[in-house]
Amino acid sequence: MATAAPPPRTANRTREVVAATIGTFFEWYDLLIYGSFAVVISHQFFPTTDPTVSLFLSLLTFASAYLVRPLGAILIGSYADRAGRKAALVLSAALMLVGTLITGILPNYDSIGVAAPVLLVAARLLQGFSVGGEFGSANTYLAEQNPRHRAFFASLQFSTTGLAIVVAATFGYVLNHNLSPEAMNEWGWRVPFLFGLLIGPVAYYIRQGVAESPDFKPGPETAHPLREALSHDKLRMLVGAGVVCAGNVASYVNIYMPTYAITQLHLPADSAFVGSIVGGLVSTVFPMVAGIMADRFGNVVVMGWAIVVGIVIAYPLFLLLGAYPTVATLALIQGLIGLVFYSFYYGPVGTVLTQLFPASRRTISSSISYVASQTFFGGITPAVVTYMIAVTGNQMSPGIYLSVMGCVGLFSLMVSRRMGVR
Repeated sequence: MATAAPPPRTANRTREVVAATIGTFFEWYDLLIYGSFAVVISHQFFPTTDPTVSLFLSLLTFASAYLVRPLGAILIGSYADRAGRKAALVLSAALMLVGTLITGILPNYDSIGVAAPVLLVAARLLQGFSVGGEFGSANTYLAEQNPRHRAFFASLQFSTTGLAIVVAATFGYVLNHNLSPEAMNEWGWRVPFLFGLLIGPVAYYIRQGVAESPDFKPGPETAHPLREALSHDKLRMLVGAGVVCAGNVASYVNIYMPTYAITQLHLPADSAFVGSIVGGLVSTVFPMVAGIMADRFGNVVVMGWAIVVGIVIAYPLFLLLGAYPTVATLALIQGLIGLVFYSFYYGPVGTVLTQLFPASRRTISSSISYVASQTFFGGITPAVVTYMIAVTGNQMSPGIYLSVMGCVGLFSLMVSRRMGVR
């Protein structure tokens, strides 16, 4: 008896897109939630007589996830090139779910003593490892769905990040606006983590049911992707990291803006999240527009014009914010950073990475490029701009840093063009 023909790939395209992007949402949502509630978490898990030390230990735990991201990029990226993009996506979803579960239900220091901070650090390390391989696996899977629309499909991962910013910032606003400090310390901070636990099982289930990427062809050339990448792609990985850095820094500047608004502009804590919501909405919609334009006009053209505009306007934007330190101005600035630096420059960057590397080692090489940029540029951005403000006394320092990193991105983009990126 003849079996029915399998449905065409287009019938499952929506599920495949959701499968790739839901992990990205999960990754950034958890990152933003932990950063937003770092002060509360510091009281729960790192109680000391000095609140500054408690906060420092909490942020150090936050930063510890970056230590294992390169390891995750190498191991999960290699796994994706050997066993398939789908297998890597399922693995990273499972690891992220376990890490979020531990964080959301973990008893505090008063209940279980030193085991509380130890387990919290373990959860962050597990998630950092997972996130290290998430971008490369999801980006490669998306970009390989349709060769005619690579930039659009790759941009969906960045739009999903924007959506995560909106949801996380909305949680921050609503909880800070409606709960007392006592309620926040007692149970309120756990609510967004428990919401994340609803997403994790869905991500795992969806990823188990998708088809493999059409570009994945297992064979002798995929047996040792890391060795092949280090032998052939070192310069290309460096260039890829340079291209990524400007968008990476802009992302973390926007993440830092609520802290900047509270400490430098002296805005109320709940109002400081309004700008992040606006920036997140812009970053949800416009990366897809940039992806469509990049497919039509070329990635280098769209990204090149965006980063030139960004370099020019970055410092004046912070001058404007310093002159008019209001919630409306903050929302305008974060919206423009989201539009120029994130949407039109960063949105098409995923397809640039796929063009830099062959399919047999695409995931491992793009993962290393992305994670190297995050490790050396992105994750340290809040600390760098805080240090610049402290040393120079210039509140416009974030604008200077954005412009400098924009120049690095522009130079790297031009080099990538000589390597065949269009």
